[in-house]
Amino acid sequence: MSDDSVVQQRRLQAEIARRRTFAIISHPDAGKTTLTEKLLLYGGAIHLAGAVKAKGSARKTTSDWMDIEKQRGISISTSVLRFEYQGKLVNLLDTPGHKDFSEDTYRTLVAVDSAVMLIDAAKGVEPQTRKLFEICRMRGIPIFTFINKLDRPGRDPFDLLDELEKVLGIRSTPISWPIGMGPRFKGVYDRVAKELLMFKTDGKSHVAKEIMPTKVDDIRSPEIPRLLSSGPSDLEDCKLLHEELLEQLDLVDAAAEPMDLDRVLAGQLSPVFFGSAMNNFGVQHFLETFLKMAPCPGPRKAVEGVIDPANPEFSGFFFKIQANMDPQHRDRVSFLRVGSGKYFRNIPVTHARLKKDFKLNKALHFFAQERELIEEAYPGDVIGMLDTTGDFRIGDSLYENKPITYEGVPRFSPENFTTIAVGDPLRRKQMQQGLEQLSEEGVVQMFHQWGGGNLYPILGAVGALQFEVLEQRLKTEYKVDLKLERMPFIKARWIVNKTSPDFEKALENFRHLAETQLVEDRDKNPVVLFRSEWSVGFVTEKYKDLEFLPVAPLKTV
Repeated sequence: MSDDSVVQQRRLQAEIARRRTFAIISHPDAGKTTLTEKLLLYGGAIHLAGAVKAKGSARKTTSDWMDIEKQRGISISTSVLRFEYQGKLVNLLDTPGHKDFSEDTYRTLVAVDSAVMLIDAAKGVEPQTRKLFEICRMRGIPIFTFINKLDRPGRDPFDLLDELEKVLGIRSTPISWPIGMGPRFKGVYDRVAKELLMFKTDGKSHVAKEIMPTKVDDIRSPEIPRLLSSGPSDLEDCKLLHEELLEQLDLVDAAAEPMDLDRVLAGQLSPVFFGSAMNNFGVQHFLETFLKMAPCPGPRKAVEGVIDPANPEFSGFFFKIQANMDPQHRDRVSFLRVGSGKYFRNIPVTHARLKKDFKLNKALHFFAQERELIEEAYPGDVIGMLDTTGDFRIGDSLYENKPITYEGVPRFSPENFTTIAVGDPLRRKQMQQGLEQLSEEGVVQMFHQWGGGNLYPILGAVGALQFEVLEQRLKTEYKVDLKLERMPFIKARWIVNKTSPDFEKALENFRHLAETQLVEDRDKNPVVLFRSEWSVGFVTEKYKDLEFLPVAPLKTV
């Protein structure tokens, strides 16, 4: 290896080591977008945190840029946000929290190396948190937990930790521990660093002042209440809080799992932090500790084997497509996660599915809707590729020389289905173009009658609000008014032959069952739609020579 190659390889390894690519997952209203804004604030990426519920001319949150997001005050599409902090380059993927847009989050979790699970201290583990956690566990993603809204009345922290284990099935290790809650909240104690982080506001905006952590040689010292106190008026209460803290720490030390970074990185143990994102408290402490613990980009599975990110040849895969981020230019951007090697402008690559050669010369870094042309990118980075010809699809792989085809991006079973009626037949071409584009983005899934025959597709979505997004975007971006009619199906299952000697004949049975309808997806895979949970169980039990998958078979070529 030449001296120049050695230098380049060392640079590649150094760039990999300093990258952290993660997503924040939570139930709606747990404070996810607020936490995202505060992380960006500490990272210097923004100078003023936005209000999620801003009205009129008030500033909207950085990551919510679509009109419908601004109107509803919710995130419906993953935003890619990038900033540097203390020598680390952070790629933060802010995902939708609302359950109706969870499929976008499912796909995004394919592209991250770790996840931050945000939990409301008053509500604990909620249904959407549980679903997203299952996706993380399925993919072996390390999970870090931030328990939010400690400045409000909440549940006992022991109950919250117990719920993590009973509901999610993951053990936890508290890195910090709260001192009081709600109106009595005084801060947290860092069990690892042996430091006090005190919660003190300016009295007007209720935003916590920047207070340096206080090193504590002995947490049992009688001086601790004075450190916590804001004056003589609450000194006695701080003494009581100190006594409670000592009792709780004894229990934590006896019952909690010891910190084990190997188990954390294996997804078996979740470090837990407490704080208040709205009040800027505990966020900086969490960010700094998280960046030390979280993994840098690691090896990824491909058809050809496990791909080391330090492989000098560039490769990557697409996990998200977004059209019309800039309405004036009707653009199409495909988001690629770099898996190995180094991207540079005009790098020659091959499209694994199309076997087509490209030169990548317009890669972009995004900060929500804002964009910047880049010269280089490394494993863990998420870059946007302008795709005017529509060559890139979710799950596609690119490679530099030696073929690399990453595992595909899963599509999950829709739970809501509609048929289509066009308001203006003269706009049929625009409607078809819009449906194709938005289905490739993952806004909805399209199905057709098995073997062809029906003019308009059946649309499927995980959440009903996805149809509302579809209608609004077709109207604003493609000038098409679409009428949707709900269908009575609640589940889709992809059919795979296990042992049936005549697969085609077996599929024909589903044309005649009253509770089902046989369709095909965009890849011509057979799919059966079910009207009820009972029919799912009945069919699964009756047709044992077939397999019914809740996730589409992964396409790797």
